[in-house]
Amino acid sequence: MGETRKHDPKFPVGDLAQVCIIVPDLDKAVENFYHIFGIGPWHFYTYGKPLVKRMTRNGKDTEYKMRVALSYFGKMRLELIEPLEGDTVYKEFVEKHGYGVHHLGILTDNMEGSLAKAKKAGLKMTMDGAGFGPDDDGHYAYLDTEDLISTTLELIERPQRRNPPEKIYPPEEE
Repeated sequence: MGETRKHDPKFPVGDLAQVCIIVPDLDKAVENFYHIFGIGPWHFYTYGKPLVKRMTRNGKDTEYKMRVALSYFGKMRLELIEPLEGDTVYKEFVEKHGYGVHHLGILTDNMEGSLAKAKKAGLKMTMDGAGFGPDDDGHYAYLDTEDLISTTLELIERPQRRNPPEKIYPPEEE
């Protein structure tokens, strides 16, 4: 029998927390997920300034905007994104592949440490946004992993608290 060798991955990840789909019409997609599959309620946000305080693309400060709807599918968070403005990983994805599943989200409690480990493993950060929580916390960062695993990984450091959503679908009963 051969000897057992210890596997030491370059960038170990924790539990998968989110699946994201890029859609052309956020409202229509949310209505379909709710009415056909029973997924909801959905919380809507517009990510960009002023909500997202700091944004980069390929290492340079930038501005972009997208509409986001969040819900849960069991314990998994489902995120739908409709790109609006700017040079983003979403726009690049749609131009290359069309609409569809864009990334898998992995939670981290230490974004800076996770990004340092990713860099050491040879994984480049392509886009990020920070400061979207009411306490100027919250940070997401996309890693250039599509050529390696056929999808993008997103690191997510959730804010301690969330800003109220712009709207909820279906509307809450009065």
